[in-house]
Amino acid sequence: MKSLYIFLALVLIFFSTGFQSLPSVSDANSDFETLSDNFVNEYLEINPESAVGLGLHQYDGKTSDYSLQGFIKQIDWLKNYKSKLELINPFSLNQKNYFNYRLLSNEVNKQLFGLEDREFFRKNPMTYAGAVDVNIYISRDFAPIEERVKSIIKIEKNAPNVFAAARQNLKPVLPKPYVELAISIAKGSADFLGSDLKVALKDVKNEALMKEFNDANDRAIKELKDYADYLEKEKLPKADNNYAIGKELYQKMLAGEMVSYTPEQILEIGLKKLKEEQQKFEEVAKKIDPTKKAIDVFKEIQVEHPTAENLIPDTKKNLDAIRQYLIDKKIISMPSDVKALVKETPQYARATSFASMDTPGPFEKSTQAYYYVTPVESNWSDKQKDEWLTAFNYYTTDVVSIHEAYPGHYVQFLHLNASDATKLQKIFGSYAFTEGWAHYTEQMMIEEGFGKDKGDMAALKYHLAQLDESLLRYCRLCVSIKMHTQGMTVDEGTQFFMDNCYYEKQPSRSEAMRGTNDPGYLNYTLGKLMIYKLRDDYARQEGSNYSLMKFHDEMLKYGMPPIPLLREIMLKDKSIWNDIL
Repeated sequence: MKSLYIFLALVLIFFSTGFQSLPSVSDANSDFETLSDNFVNEYLEINPESAVGLGLHQYDGKTSDYSLQGFIKQIDWLKNYKSKLELINPFSLNQKNYFNYRLLSNEVNKQLFGLEDREFFRKNPMTYAGAVDVNIYISRDFAPIEERVKSIIKIEKNAPNVFAAARQNLKPVLPKPYVELAISIAKGSADFLGSDLKVALKDVKNEALMKEFNDANDRAIKELKDYADYLEKEKLPKADNNYAIGKELYQKMLAGEMVSYTPEQILEIGLKKLKEEQQKFEEVAKKIDPTKKAIDVFKEIQVEHPTAENLIPDTKKNLDAIRQYLIDKKIISMPSDVKALVKETPQYARATSFASMDTPGPFEKSTQAYYYVTPVESNWSDKQKDEWLTAFNYYTTDVVSIHEAYPGHYVQFLHLNASDATKLQKIFGSYAFTEGWAHYTEQMMIEEGFGKDKGDMAALKYHLAQLDESLLRYCRLCVSIKMHTQGMTVDEGTQFFMDNCYYEKQPSRSEAMRGTNDPGYLNYTLGKLMIYKLRDDYARQEGSNYSLMKFHDEMLKYGMPPIPLLREIMLKDKSIWNDIL
Protein backbone atom coordinates (compact mmCIF):
# COMPACT_ATOMS: atom_id res chain seq x y z
CA MET A 1 0.00 0.00 0.00
CA LYS A 2 2.87 2.34 0.87
CA SER A 3 4.38 1.82 -2.59
CA LEU A 4 1.01 2.66 -4.18
CA TYR A 5 0.90 5.97 -2.31
CA ILE A 6 4.44 6.78 -3.43
CA PHE A 7 3.48 6.00 -7.06
CA LEU A 8 0.39 8.20 -6.87
CA ALA A 9 2.41 10.99 -5.32
CA LEU A 10 4.96 10.83 -8.14
CA VAL A 11 2.15 10.90 -10.73
CA LEU A 12 0.69 13.98 -9.03
CA ILE A 13 4.07 15.72 -9.02
CA PHE A 14 4.54 14.91 -12.75
CA PHE A 15 1.12 16.21 -13.71
CA SER A 16 1.45 19.33 -11.56
CA THR A 17 5.00 20.27 -12.59
CA GLY A 18 6.21 18.26 -15.59
CA PHE A 19 3.39 19.17 -17.95
CA GLN A 20 3.60 22.82 -16.99
CA SER A 21 7.01 23.00 -18.63
CA LEU A 22 5.65 21.69 -21.94
CA PRO A 23 4.05 24.28 -24.25
CA SER A 24 0.37 23.81 -24.99
CA VAL A 25 -0.90 23.78 -28.55
CA SER A 26 -2.29 27.29 -28.11
CA ASP A 27 1.09 28.46 -26.74
CA ALA A 28 2.90 26.99 -29.75
CA ASN A 29 0.57 28.78 -32.15
CA SER A 30 0.91 32.05 -30.26
CA ASP A 31 4.70 31.74 -30.12
CA PHE A 32 4.93 31.08 -33.84
CA GLU A 33 2.61 33.95 -34.76
CA THR A 34 4.73 36.33 -32.67
CA LEU A 35 7.90 34.98 -34.26
CA SER A 36 6.44 35.35 -37.75
CA ASP A 37 5.26 38.92 -37.12
CA ASN A 38 8.66 39.87 -35.72
CA PHE A 39 10.43 38.40 -38.73
CA VAL A 40 8.25 40.33 -41.17
CA ASN A 41 8.71 43.63 -39.32
CA GLU A 42 12.47 43.19 -39.05
CA TYR A 43 12.74 42.10 -42.69
CA LEU A 44 11.02 45.31 -43.80
CA GLU A 45 13.41 47.40 -41.71
CA ILE A 46 16.39 45.62 -43.25
CA ASN A 47 14.95 45.87 -46.79
CA PRO A 48 13.12 49.22 -46.95
CA GLU A 49 13.27 49.37 -50.76
CA SER A 50 11.22 46.16 -50.89
CA ALA A 51 8.82 47.60 -48.32
CA VAL A 52 8.19 50.67 -50.51
CA GLY A 53 7.52 48.41 -53.49
CA LEU A 54 4.98 46.53 -51.37
CA GLY A 55 3.17 49.80 -50.71
CA LEU A 56 4.40 50.47 -47.14
CA HIS A 57 5.34 54.12 -47.39
CA GLN A 58 6.55 54.64 -43.86
CA TYR A 59 9.80 53.33 -45.40
CA ASP A 60 9.97 55.98 -48.15
CA GLY A 61 13.45 57.37 -48.66
CA LYS A 62 15.16 54.68 -46.60
CA THR A 63 17.93 52.48 -47.99
CA SER A 64 19.46 49.13 -47.12
CA ASP A 65 22.83 48.77 -45.45
CA TYR A 66 25.24 47.71 -48.21
CA SER A 67 28.31 47.56 -45.99
CA LEU A 68 30.08 44.27 -45.39
CA GLN A 69 29.11 44.50 -41.73
CA GLY A 70 25.49 45.01 -42.80
CA PHE A 71 25.45 41.83 -44.86
CA ILE A 72 27.18 39.82 -42.11
CA LYS A 73 24.63 41.14 -39.64
CA GLN A 74 21.83 40.07 -41.99
CA ILE A 75 23.25 36.55 -42.23
CA ASP A 76 23.44 36.31 -38.44
CA TRP A 77 19.87 37.61 -38.20
CA LEU A 78 18.62 34.89 -40.58
CA LYS A 79 20.53 32.17 -38.75
CA ASN A 80 19.03 33.34 -35.49
CA TYR A 81 15.53 32.96 -36.92
CA LYS A 82 16.41 29.59 -38.37
CA SER A 83 17.43 28.43 -34.87
CA LYS A 84 14.22 29.83 -33.38
CA LEU A 85 12.11 28.04 -35.97
CA GLU A 86 13.90 24.76 -35.26
CA LEU A 87 12.76 25.00 -31.62
CA ILE A 88 9.11 24.95 -32.71
CA ASN A 89 7.43 21.63 -33.44
CA PRO A 90 5.48 22.39 -36.66
CA PHE A 91 3.14 19.44 -36.01
CA SER A 92 1.89 21.17 -32.86
CA LEU A 93 0.58 24.08 -34.95
CA ASN A 94 -2.87 24.53 -36.44
CA GLN A 95 -3.28 24.16 -40.20
CA LYS A 96 -2.85 27.86 -41.00
CA ASN A 97 0.25 28.25 -38.86
CA TYR A 98 1.73 24.97 -40.12
CA PHE A 99 1.44 26.33 -43.67
CA ASN A 100 3.05 29.64 -42.61
CA TYR A 101 5.77 27.80 -40.71
CA ARG A 102 6.74 25.92 -43.86
CA LEU A 103 6.59 29.14 -45.87
CA LEU A 104 8.73 31.10 -43.39
CA SER A 105 11.29 28.32 -42.95
CA ASN A 106 11.64 28.07 -46.70
CA GLU A 107 12.03 31.85 -47.06
CA VAL A 108 14.77 31.98 -44.42
CA ASN A 109 16.65 29.23 -46.25
CA LYS A 110 16.23 30.97 -49.62
CA GLN A 111 17.63 34.23 -48.26
CA LEU A 112 20.55 32.41 -46.67
CA PHE A 113 21.15 30.68 -50.01
CA GLY A 114 21.54 34.05 -51.71
CA LEU A 115 23.74 35.53 -49.01
CA GLU A 116 25.88 32.57 -47.95
CA ASP A 117 25.92 30.15 -50.86
CA ARG A 118 25.79 32.51 -53.81
CA GLU A 119 27.38 35.46 -51.95
CA PHE A 120 25.73 37.93 -54.31
CA PHE A 121 27.11 40.89 -52.34
CA ARG A 122 30.69 39.63 -52.92
CA LYS A 123 30.40 38.04 -56.35
CA ASN A 124 27.79 40.06 -58.22
CA PRO A 125 28.45 43.76 -58.94
CA MET A 126 24.85 44.13 -60.13
CA THR A 127 23.93 44.14 -56.44
CA TYR A 128 25.14 47.73 -56.32
CA ALA A 129 24.59 48.90 -59.92
CA GLY A 130 20.83 49.11 -59.41
CA ALA A 131 20.92 50.39 -55.82
CA VAL A 132 20.01 53.99 -56.70
CA ASP A 133 16.58 52.95 -57.98
CA VAL A 134 14.04 55.74 -57.56
CA ASN A 135 11.64 54.80 -60.37
CA ILE A 136 8.73 53.97 -58.06
CA TYR A 137 8.74 57.54 -56.73
CA ILE A 138 7.80 58.86 -60.15
CA SER A 139 5.83 55.92 -61.55
CA ARG A 140 3.22 55.85 -58.75
CA ASP A 141 1.38 58.82 -57.27
CA PHE A 142 1.24 57.60 -53.65
CA ALA A 143 2.23 60.93 -52.06
CA PRO A 144 2.46 64.62 -53.06
CA ILE A 145 5.24 65.08 -55.59
CA GLU A 146 7.36 67.23 -53.27
CA GLU A 147 7.30 64.50 -50.61
CA ARG A 148 8.44 61.97 -53.19
CA VAL A 149 11.24 64.29 -54.31
CA LYS A 150 12.45 64.44 -50.69
CA SER A 151 12.60 60.64 -50.64
CA ILE A 152 14.56 60.61 -53.91
CA ILE A 153 17.06 63.06 -52.43
CA LYS A 154 17.61 60.83 -49.38
CA ILE A 155 18.28 57.80 -51.56
CA GLU A 156 20.61 59.66 -53.89
CA LYS A 157 22.59 61.12 -51.01
CA ASN A 158 23.38 57.57 -49.93
CA ALA A 159 24.95 56.71 -53.30
CA PRO A 160 28.57 57.37 -52.14
CA ASN A 161 28.10 54.88 -49.28
CA VAL A 162 26.70 52.24 -51.65
CA PHE A 163 29.61 52.38 -54.09
CA ALA A 164 32.23 52.64 -51.36
CA ALA A 165 30.74 49.41 -49.96
CA ALA A 166 30.85 47.82 -53.42
CA ARG A 167 34.59 48.47 -53.71
CA GLN A 168 35.15 46.99 -50.26
CA ASN A 169 32.87 43.97 -50.64
CA LEU A 170 33.46 42.66 -54.15
CA LYS A 171 35.97 39.86 -54.66
CA PRO A 172 39.11 40.56 -56.71
CA VAL A 173 38.00 38.26 -59.54
CA LEU A 174 34.36 38.29 -60.68
CA PRO A 175 32.41 36.44 -63.39
CA LYS A 176 32.75 38.35 -66.65
CA PRO A 177 29.03 38.31 -67.60
CA TYR A 178 28.17 39.79 -64.18
CA VAL A 179 30.66 42.62 -64.69
CA GLU A 180 29.44 43.35 -68.21
CA LEU A 181 25.81 43.46 -67.11
CA ALA A 182 26.64 45.60 -64.07
CA ILE A 183 28.46 48.13 -66.28
CA SER A 184 25.42 48.31 -68.56
CA ILE A 185 23.03 48.73 -65.62
CA ALA A 186 25.16 51.42 -63.94
CA LYS A 187 25.44 53.43 -67.16
CA GLY A 188 21.73 53.01 -67.83
CA SER A 189 20.90 54.15 -64.29
CA ALA A 190 23.09 57.23 -64.72
CA ASP A 191 21.36 58.06 -68.00
CA PHE A 192 17.95 57.63 -66.34
CA LEU A 193 18.86 60.02 -63.51
CA GLY A 194 20.32 62.55 -65.92
CA SER A 195 17.45 62.66 -68.39
CA ASP A 196 14.23 60.76 -67.72
CA LEU A 197 14.10 61.51 -63.99
CA LYS A 198 14.57 65.21 -64.63
CA VAL A 199 11.82 65.15 -67.26
CA ALA A 200 9.45 63.50 -64.78
CA LEU A 201 10.13 66.24 -62.18
CA LYS A 202 10.16 69.22 -64.55
CA ASP A 203 6.88 70.65 -63.20
CA VAL A 204 7.98 70.80 -59.55
CA LYS A 205 8.00 74.53 -58.68
CA ASN A 206 9.78 74.48 -55.31
CA GLU A 207 13.12 76.03 -56.30
CA ALA A 208 14.94 75.32 -53.03
CA LEU A 209 13.85 71.67 -53.09
CA MET A 210 14.82 71.27 -56.74
CA LYS A 211 18.25 72.80 -56.09
CA GLU A 212 18.81 70.21 -53.36
CA PHE A 213 17.56 67.51 -55.74
CA ASN A 214 19.86 68.62 -58.58
CA ASP A 215 22.88 68.62 -56.28
CA ALA A 216 22.09 65.12 -54.97
CA ASN A 217 21.18 63.89 -58.45
CA ASP A 218 24.42 65.16 -59.99
CA ARG A 219 26.43 63.45 -57.25
CA ALA A 220 24.53 60.18 -57.73
CA ILE A 221 25.12 60.32 -61.50
CA LYS A 222 28.84 60.84 -60.92
CA GLU A 223 28.94 57.93 -58.47
CA LEU A 224 27.23 55.62 -60.97
CA LYS A 225 29.55 56.63 -63.79
CA ASP A 226 32.60 56.25 -61.55
CA TYR A 227 31.38 52.79 -60.54
CA ALA A 228 30.97 51.77 -64.19
CA ASP A 229 34.46 53.13 -64.89
CA TYR A 230 35.86 51.22 -61.89
CA LEU A 231 34.32 47.98 -63.15
CA GLU A 232 35.64 48.54 -66.67
CA LYS A 233 39.18 49.34 -65.56
CA GLU A 234 39.63 47.29 -62.40
CA LYS A 235 37.30 44.29 -62.66
CA LEU A 236 36.68 43.53 -66.32
CA PRO A 237 40.35 42.84 -67.23
CA LYS A 238 40.63 40.27 -64.42
CA ALA A 239 37.15 38.76 -64.86
CA ASP A 240 36.69 35.06 -65.61
CA ASN A 241 33.82 32.84 -66.77
CA ASN A 242 33.19 31.09 -63.46
CA TYR A 243 29.51 32.03 -63.27
CA ALA A 244 28.13 28.49 -62.96
CA ILE A 245 26.76 27.72 -59.49
CA GLY A 246 27.34 23.98 -59.88
CA LYS A 247 25.09 20.97 -59.41
CA GLU A 248 25.05 21.05 -55.60
CA LEU A 249 23.91 24.67 -55.37
CA TYR A 250 21.53 24.20 -58.27
CA GLN A 251 19.85 21.42 -56.32
CA LYS A 252 19.71 23.75 -53.32
CA MET A 253 18.10 26.44 -55.49
CA LEU A 254 15.45 23.93 -56.56
CA ALA A 255 14.90 23.09 -52.88
CA GLY A 256 13.89 26.75 -52.45
CA GLU A 257 10.91 25.85 -54.66
CA MET A 258 10.45 22.65 -52.59
CA VAL A 259 11.41 20.65 -55.69
CA SER A 260 13.38 17.45 -55.08
CA TYR A 261 13.86 16.45 -58.73
CA THR A 262 17.49 16.55 -59.86
CA PRO A 263 18.64 19.02 -62.53
CA GLU A 264 19.24 16.06 -64.86
CA GLN A 265 15.64 14.84 -64.43
CA ILE A 266 14.23 18.30 -65.12
CA LEU A 267 16.49 18.77 -68.14
CA GLU A 268 15.37 15.44 -69.59
CA ILE A 269 11.74 16.52 -69.26
CA GLY A 270 12.54 19.98 -70.67
CA LEU A 271 14.37 18.69 -73.76
CA LYS A 272 11.59 16.21 -74.50
CA LYS A 273 8.88 18.85 -74.23
CA LEU A 274 10.93 21.37 -76.21
CA LYS A 275 10.97 18.95 -79.15
CA GLU A 276 7.21 18.40 -78.77
CA GLU A 277 6.61 22.15 -78.74
CA GLN A 278 8.78 22.64 -81.84
CA GLN A 279 6.71 19.99 -83.59
CA LYS A 280 3.50 21.82 -82.66
CA PHE A 281 5.01 25.07 -83.93
CA GLU A 282 5.75 23.39 -87.28
CA GLU A 283 2.27 21.85 -87.49
CA VAL A 284 0.41 25.07 -86.71
CA ALA A 285 2.58 27.06 -89.15
CA LYS A 286 1.84 24.51 -91.91
CA LYS A 287 -1.89 24.95 -91.35
CA ILE A 288 -1.45 28.69 -91.85
CA ASP A 289 0.76 28.39 -94.93
CA PRO A 290 2.12 24.97 -96.01
CA THR A 291 4.44 26.53 -98.60
CA LYS A 292 6.70 28.39 -96.15
CA LYS A 293 9.08 27.64 -93.30
CA ALA A 294 7.53 27.89 -89.85
CA ILE A 295 9.67 30.84 -88.75
CA ASP A 296 8.79 32.71 -91.97
CA VAL A 297 5.10 32.11 -91.30
CA PHE A 298 5.53 33.57 -87.83
CA LYS A 299 7.35 36.61 -89.20
CA GLU A 300 4.52 37.18 -91.67
CA ILE A 301 1.85 37.38 -88.98
CA GLN A 302 3.86 40.19 -87.37
CA VAL A 303 2.83 42.55 -90.16
CA GLU A 304 -0.73 42.43 -88.81
CA HIS A 305 -0.44 45.28 -86.36
CA PRO A 306 -2.25 48.49 -85.47
CA THR A 307 -1.33 51.86 -86.91
CA ALA A 308 0.63 54.32 -84.79
CA GLU A 309 -2.58 56.24 -84.13
CA ASN A 310 -4.56 53.14 -83.16
CA LEU A 311 -1.91 51.45 -81.01
CA ILE A 312 -3.27 52.58 -77.63
CA PRO A 313 -7.01 52.37 -78.53
CA ASP A 314 -6.59 48.91 -80.09
CA THR A 315 -4.56 47.60 -77.15
CA LYS A 316 -7.22 48.88 -74.72
CA LYS A 317 -10.06 47.37 -76.75
CA ASN A 318 -8.30 44.02 -76.97
CA LEU A 319 -7.40 44.02 -73.27
CA ASP A 320 -11.04 44.63 -72.37
CA ALA A 321 -12.03 41.80 -74.72
CA ILE A 322 -9.62 39.39 -73.00
CA ARG A 323 -11.05 40.35 -69.60
CA GLN A 324 -14.61 39.83 -70.83
CA TYR A 325 -13.65 36.45 -72.31
CA LEU A 326 -12.58 35.30 -68.85
CA ILE A 327 -15.92 36.35 -67.40
CA ASP A 328 -18.08 34.93 -70.21
CA LYS A 329 -16.27 31.57 -70.26
CA LYS A 330 -16.15 31.37 -66.44
CA ILE A 331 -12.40 30.77 -66.51
CA ILE A 332 -11.60 32.66 -63.31
CA SER A 333 -13.47 34.99 -60.99
CA MET A 334 -12.71 38.70 -61.07
CA PRO A 335 -12.38 39.90 -57.45
CA SER A 336 -12.46 43.59 -58.39
CA ASP A 337 -14.06 45.84 -61.00
CA VAL A 338 -10.90 47.98 -61.08
CA LYS A 339 -9.47 47.49 -64.55
CA ALA A 340 -5.86 47.86 -65.62
CA LEU A 341 -5.69 51.14 -67.55
CA VAL A 342 -3.84 51.18 -70.85
CA LYS A 343 -1.64 54.25 -71.16
CA GLU A 344 1.35 55.40 -73.14
CA THR A 345 4.61 54.59 -71.40
CA PRO A 346 5.80 57.78 -69.65
CA GLN A 347 8.51 59.57 -71.59
CA TYR A 348 11.13 58.93 -68.92
CA ALA A 349 10.68 55.13 -69.19
CA ARG A 350 10.47 54.70 -72.96
CA ALA A 351 14.15 54.02 -73.50
CA THR A 352 13.95 50.69 -71.64
CA SER A 353 10.31 49.64 -71.99
CA PHE A 354 8.30 48.05 -74.80
CA ALA A 355 5.19 47.16 -72.82
CA SER A 356 4.97 46.72 -69.07
CA MET A 357 2.53 46.18 -66.23
CA ASP A 358 2.71 48.58 -63.31
CA THR A 359 0.81 46.73 -60.60
CA PRO A 360 0.69 48.24 -57.10
CA GLY A 361 2.10 46.42 -54.11
CA PRO A 362 -0.35 44.43 -51.96
CA PHE A 363 -0.38 47.16 -49.30
CA GLU A 364 -0.67 50.14 -51.64
CA LYS A 365 -3.71 52.31 -50.84
CA SER A 366 -4.54 52.75 -54.50
CA THR A 367 -5.20 49.48 -56.33
CA GLN A 368 -5.05 51.12 -59.75
CA ALA A 369 -2.76 49.29 -62.16
CA TYR A 370 -1.41 50.60 -65.44
CA TYR A 371 -0.58 48.67 -68.58
CA TYR A 372 2.04 50.80 -70.31
CA VAL A 373 2.55 50.59 -74.07
CA THR A 374 5.42 52.46 -75.72
CA PRO A 375 4.26 54.31 -78.85
CA VAL A 376 6.29 55.27 -81.89
CA GLU A 377 8.13 58.58 -81.73
CA SER A 378 7.05 61.36 -84.07
CA ASN A 379 10.61 61.95 -85.31
CA TRP A 380 11.09 58.33 -86.42
CA SER A 381 11.17 57.40 -90.09
CA ASP A 382 8.29 55.38 -91.57
CA LYS A 383 10.56 52.32 -91.62
CA GLN A 384 11.43 52.70 -87.91
CA LYS A 385 7.77 53.12 -87.02
CA ASP A 386 6.75 50.02 -88.93
CA GLU A 387 9.54 47.92 -87.39
CA TRP A 388 8.46 49.01 -83.92
CA LEU A 389 4.81 48.22 -84.57
CA THR A 390 5.55 44.68 -85.80
CA ALA A 391 6.37 43.83 -82.19
CA PHE A 392 2.80 44.92 -81.39
CA ASN A 393 1.21 42.50 -83.85
CA TYR A 394 -2.24 41.64 -82.58
CA TYR A 395 -1.44 38.02 -81.73
CA THR A 396 1.77 38.49 -79.74
CA THR A 397 0.39 41.59 -77.98
CA ASP A 398 -2.68 39.69 -76.79
CA VAL A 399 -0.52 36.80 -75.52
CA VAL A 400 1.65 39.31 -73.63
CA SER A 401 -1.52 40.97 -72.25
CA ILE A 402 -2.74 37.57 -71.04
CA HIS A 403 0.59 37.00 -69.25
CA GLU A 404 0.85 40.46 -67.72
CA ALA A 405 -2.76 41.32 -66.98
CA TYR A 406 -5.70 38.98 -67.66
CA PRO A 407 -5.58 36.42 -66.14
CA GLY A 408 -1.83 36.62 -65.45
CA HIS A 409 -0.01 38.83 -62.98
CA TYR A 410 -2.70 41.48 -62.49
CA VAL A 411 -5.53 39.02 -61.78
CA GLN A 412 -3.24 37.09 -59.45
CA PHE A 413 -2.65 40.38 -57.61
CA LEU A 414 -6.41 41.00 -57.39
CA HIS A 415 -6.97 37.55 -55.89
CA LEU A 416 -4.11 38.10 -53.43
CA ASN A 417 -5.62 41.38 -52.29
CA ALA A 418 -9.10 39.90 -51.95
CA SER A 419 -7.92 36.84 -50.02
CA ASP A 420 -7.45 36.51 -46.28
CA ALA A 421 -3.77 35.67 -46.87
CA THR A 422 -1.52 36.74 -44.02
CA LYS A 423 1.09 39.48 -44.30
CA LEU A 424 3.74 36.77 -44.57
CA GLN A 425 1.91 35.18 -47.51
CA LYS A 426 1.47 38.54 -49.27
CA ILE A 427 5.15 39.48 -49.00
CA PHE A 428 7.04 36.27 -49.74
CA GLY A 429 6.40 34.28 -52.85
CA SER A 430 7.71 31.60 -55.16
CA TYR A 431 9.37 32.45 -58.49
CA ALA A 432 7.86 29.29 -60.00
CA PHE A 433 4.39 30.22 -58.74
CA THR A 434 4.28 33.83 -59.95
CA GLU A 435 5.96 33.40 -63.33
CA GLY A 436 4.67 29.86 -63.75
CA TRP A 437 1.10 31.11 -63.27
CA ALA A 438 1.47 33.92 -65.81
CA HIS A 439 3.12 31.59 -68.35
CA TYR A 440 0.51 28.87 -67.71
CA THR A 441 -2.32 31.31 -68.49
CA GLU A 442 -0.96 31.90 -72.01
CA GLN A 443 -1.33 28.25 -72.98
CA MET A 444 -4.50 27.74 -70.94
CA MET A 445 -6.30 30.57 -72.76
CA ILE A 446 -5.48 29.08 -76.18
CA GLU A 447 -6.73 25.70 -74.95
CA GLU A 448 -9.94 27.39 -73.81
CA GLY A 449 -10.56 28.66 -77.32
CA PHE A 450 -9.31 32.22 -77.12
CA GLY A 451 -9.20 33.75 -80.62
CA LYS A 452 -11.62 31.28 -82.22
CA ASP A 453 -14.39 33.86 -82.34
CA LYS A 454 -12.24 35.70 -84.91
CA GLY A 455 -12.12 32.70 -87.22
CA ASP A 456 -10.06 29.55 -87.63
CA MET A 457 -7.11 31.34 -89.23
CA ALA A 458 -6.90 33.92 -86.45
CA ALA A 459 -7.05 31.13 -83.86
CA LEU A 460 -4.09 29.42 -85.54
CA LYS A 461 -2.09 32.65 -85.49
CA TYR A 462 -2.81 33.13 -81.78
CA HIS A 463 -1.66 29.57 -81.18
CA LEU A 464 1.57 30.21 -83.10
CA ALA A 465 2.27 33.35 -81.07
CA GLN A 466 1.69 31.42 -77.84
CA LEU A 467 3.98 28.60 -78.96
CA ASP A 468 6.70 31.16 -79.74
CA GLU A 469 6.56 32.32 -76.11
CA SER A 470 6.58 28.72 -74.89
CA LEU A 471 9.65 27.80 -76.96
CA LEU A 472 11.57 30.70 -75.43
CA ARG A 473 10.76 29.55 -71.89
CA TYR A 474 11.68 25.91 -72.62
CA CYS A 475 15.02 27.15 -73.96
CA ARG A 476 15.54 29.10 -70.73
CA LEU A 477 14.99 25.94 -68.69
CA CYS A 478 17.45 23.93 -70.76
CA VAL A 479 20.12 26.64 -70.96
CA SER A 480 19.88 27.34 -67.22
CA ILE A 481 20.61 23.74 -66.30
CA LYS A 482 23.25 23.25 -69.01
CA MET A 483 25.06 26.48 -68.09
CA HIS A 484 25.14 25.91 -64.37
CA THR A 485 25.62 22.15 -64.12
CA GLN A 486 27.10 21.00 -67.47
CA GLY A 487 29.57 23.69 -68.50
CA MET A 488 27.64 25.39 -71.31
CA THR A 489 29.23 28.72 -72.34
CA VAL A 490 27.47 31.98 -73.17
CA ASP A 491 28.25 31.45 -76.85
CA GLU A 492 26.81 27.93 -76.74
CA GLY A 493 23.76 29.23 -74.88
CA THR A 494 23.30 31.92 -77.51
CA GLN A 495 23.39 29.30 -80.26
CA PHE A 496 20.89 27.14 -78.34
CA PHE A 497 18.33 29.96 -78.35
CA MET A 498 18.99 30.65 -82.04
CA ASP A 499 18.56 26.98 -82.96
CA ASN A 500 15.61 26.10 -80.75
CA CYS A 501 13.36 29.14 -80.45
CA TYR A 502 14.53 30.78 -83.67
CA TYR A 503 15.62 34.09 -82.15
CA GLU A 504 18.10 36.39 -83.87
CA LYS A 505 21.64 36.53 -82.48
CA GLN A 506 21.34 39.68 -80.34
CA PRO A 507 18.19 38.72 -78.38
CA SER A 508 19.57 35.17 -78.08
CA ARG A 509 22.76 36.49 -76.52
CA SER A 510 20.73 38.68 -74.13
CA GLU A 511 18.80 35.59 -73.03
CA ALA A 512 22.01 33.60 -72.53
CA MET A 513 23.60 36.46 -70.57
CA ARG A 514 20.58 36.62 -68.30
CA GLY A 515 20.96 32.92 -67.63
CA THR A 516 24.46 33.40 -66.17
CA ASN A 517 23.13 35.34 -63.17
CA ASP A 518 19.48 34.20 -63.10
CA PRO A 519 19.52 30.40 -63.21
CA GLY A 520 16.06 30.61 -61.68
CA TYR A 521 14.56 31.63 -65.02
CA LEU A 522 13.88 27.97 -65.57
CA ASN A 523 10.92 28.60 -63.22
CA TYR A 524 8.69 30.04 -65.95
CA THR A 525 8.41 26.58 -67.48
CA LEU A 526 8.97 24.55 -64.31
CA GLY A 527 6.13 26.45 -62.64
CA LYS A 528 3.83 26.00 -65.63
CA LEU A 529 4.45 22.25 -65.70
CA MET A 530 3.80 21.93 -61.96
CA ILE A 531 0.55 23.90 -62.28
CA TYR A 532 -0.68 21.63 -65.07
CA LYS A 533 0.12 18.56 -62.95
CA LEU A 534 -1.65 20.08 -59.95
CA ARG A 535 -4.65 20.88 -62.13
CA ASP A 536 -4.86 17.31 -63.45
CA ASP A 537 -4.63 15.83 -59.95
CA TYR A 538 -7.16 18.31 -58.56
CA ALA A 539 -9.60 17.53 -61.40
CA ARG A 540 -9.39 13.79 -60.66
CA GLN A 541 -9.95 14.47 -56.97
CA GLU A 542 -12.98 16.71 -57.47
CA GLY A 543 -14.62 14.58 -60.14
CA SER A 544 -18.00 16.01 -61.16
CA ASN A 545 -17.46 18.94 -58.78
CA TYR A 546 -14.44 20.15 -60.76
CA SER A 547 -14.46 23.26 -62.88
CA LEU A 548 -11.62 25.34 -64.30
CA MET A 549 -12.82 28.41 -62.41
CA LYS A 550 -12.95 26.45 -59.16
CA PHE A 551 -9.36 25.29 -59.63
CA HIS A 552 -8.05 28.76 -60.49
CA ASP A 553 -9.87 30.47 -57.63
CA GLU A 554 -8.72 27.85 -55.14
CA MET A 555 -5.13 28.01 -56.33
CA LEU A 556 -4.91 31.78 -55.88
CA LYS A 557 -6.33 31.82 -52.32
CA TYR A 558 -3.09 31.11 -50.49
CA GLY A 559 -0.68 33.79 -51.60
CA MET A 560 2.25 32.75 -53.81
CA PRO A 561 3.65 29.63 -52.11
CA PRO A 562 5.95 27.02 -53.63
CA ILE A 563 3.69 24.81 -55.75
CA PRO A 564 4.62 21.54 -53.94
CA LEU A 565 3.41 23.18 -50.72
CA LEU A 566 0.19 24.17 -52.49
CA ARG A 567 -0.29 20.53 -53.47
CA GLU A 568 -0.36 19.60 -49.78
CA ILE A 569 -3.21 22.06 -49.22
CA MET A 570 -5.31 21.31 -52.28
CA LEU A 571 -4.84 17.55 -52.63
CA LYS A 572 -6.19 15.08 -50.09
CA ASP A 573 -4.19 12.08 -51.33
CA LYS A 574 -0.83 12.37 -49.56
CA SER A 575 0.69 9.64 -51.70
CA ILE A 576 0.84 11.96 -54.75
CA TRP A 577 2.08 15.12 -53.02
CA ASN A 578 5.65 14.63 -54.27
CA ASP A 579 4.59 13.68 -57.79
CA ILE A 580 4.89 17.27 -59.02
CA LEU A 581 5.68 16.79 -62.75
